[in-house]
Amino acid sequence: MTNIPHSGRTIHVHRDQWHVAWHNRITPIATIQSGETISFDLLDASCGQIGADSTVAAIRTLDFARVDQVNGPIYVEGAAPGDTLEVEFLDLQPAEWGWTAIIPGFGLLADEFTEPAIKIWHLEGGADGWAEFAPGIRIPLAPFCGEIGLAPSLAGAHSTIPPYRHGGNMDTRHLTTGAHLYLPVEVPGALFSIGDGHAAQGDGEVCGTAIETPMRASVRLTVRKDRPVNEPHFMTAGPLTPRTNTAPYYVTDGIAPDLMEAARKAIRHMIDHLQHTYSLSRADAYMLCSVAVDLKICEIVDAPNWLIGAFLPQSIFTR
Repeated sequence: MTNIPHSGRTIHVHRDQWHVAWHNRITPIATIQSGETISFDLLDASCGQIGADSTVAAIRTLDFARVDQVNGPIYVEGAAPGDTLEVEFLDLQPAEWGWTAIIPGFGLLADEFTEPAIKIWHLEGGADGWAEFAPGIRIPLAPFCGEIGLAPSLAGAHSTIPPYRHGGNMDTRHLTTGAHLYLPVEVPGALFSIGDGHAAQGDGEVCGTAIETPMRASVRLTVRKDRPVNEPHFMTAGPLTPRTNTAPYYVTDGIAPDLMEAARKAIRHMIDHLQHTYSLSRADAYMLCSVAVDLKICEIVDAPNWLIGAFLPQSIFTR
């Protein structure tokens, strides 16, 4: 992927070395050479406010000023505006537990789900393991980090909640071990940070949370002067979702003249399907959509209506 030699040195970043905004004035916690490896010990997206024994009370008292923190930043020698930082994901290991929640005011159907809910997961088998949602429903783990980014050139502090051209909260489930991400460098040293460990997620993360989990993440950072990008690019580690793409999919369509409303309709229909077919509560069905259902644009050219499909892998049902 690159002709720059890799160093054998690894820098370790501890879980208390975090920040809650993208800002080019944050002092780097470490300086590395291009091609060196960083090992991160990451708290979950709640910054430790939710634990393996938490109840729904933790959602009611959540301090949003600490949510979606990222660890770093890391200064990479030789990185200059106009360059690209290549991020190679070497190892991603979730904790033995995780959580998914409905947080009032957040998510694709926020206006329809106004009461908080939480699901605490037991994660079995590490990165290649499983999590049981309910008897007969098992989710294969595919760990990744939702927050991966660089400092912006624009002055001031910028929220870690959305994605940007320099990365951020991309929530891209395909950035698993072995993937390569390419980010445009906007400031000297790039100032790389990472966080928001996910054990599994559906494309869309529709309720606003995946299987959130503390994560140990190792990445290699390499300056690329031969590969300019204007916004994030990435190469997957192999075929998409190989652990779930082993059986048919049940798909509900949403059709509307607005892509967001089409997505909302597709998820509403899938929630109805999960309730009627698998006897799930509406809140549980919504959370299952967030961790297992993939939203796909099936049609975007036949005006005036566009079509979004919600794809449910039947491989997660064990009986």
